[in-house]
Amino acid sequence: MESILAGADKVTDLFVTVPTTTLPNGTVVPSFGVGQYACTRGQNEMATVRSEELPWVEITYPEARQACAKAGYALITELQWLAIAHDVVRQNINWTEGKVGEGRILKGMCDWQVNSAQAGNFVPRGVEENRWLTLSNGSRICDLNGNVHQWVFDNVQGDSNGIVARQFDADSISLQAPFPSMVKGVGWMPAVGWSDNDWTQRAIVRGGSWRSMDSAGVFTIMDNWPDRRSDHVGFRCVKAL
Repeated sequence: MESILAGADKVTDLFVTVPTTTLPNGTVVPSFGVGQYACTRGQNEMATVRSEELPWVEITYPEARQACAKAGYALITELQWLAIAHDVVRQNINWTEGKVGEGRILKGMCDWQVNSAQAGNFVPRGVEENRWLTLSNGSRICDLNGNVHQWVFDNVQGDSNGIVARQFDADSISLQAPFPSMVKGVGWMPAVGWSDNDWTQRAIVRGGSWRSMDSAGVFTIMDNWPDRRSDHVGFRCVKAL
């Protein structure tokens, strides 16, 4: 019975296709499926992807990986997150003035209009909050720019478990965005060449939360201890096509 229920859960999971993307350093990220929403908590501690349920927060990095694997998926990687970020930033629809580079990249729920992470079907009250970003293929993804930070498996600086294993290279693709930190809606990120701190043995979180304010954005990158539970940190699953 449990396996039947688990299969039923997976049928309703909502994924969209991310097209093959070339990053600014020439890295090609093959097409993949990504959860349209941050993961929710399904039966038997298994990740699900649904619009009507609250994001699964207060979860550690290892638990997030396990929850994705239990559902037959994987935690989104650093290169996959960057593929989405660089794809959406190239689309006019994701800019406040309707043209790439004009105004700022759309920001999500981040202005403290709520006191906790909200379900995917929640409509924010903040007039400048837009939860949706649109890919070049027309697919739309919710909450890469607010509502809940998300754990990321680091396959750039990370070890075999996706934990940061060394200092970021000066030219790391993880720190490259079309504009500097906090400019034109990029969100917060260390500057290219940053070496003031060492995130070794920590995990990466990206995006933003309901209380991030201007530091939220699709390129936002921060560190967190892998075993830490936070009410503003969730995760997102991916799958092979």
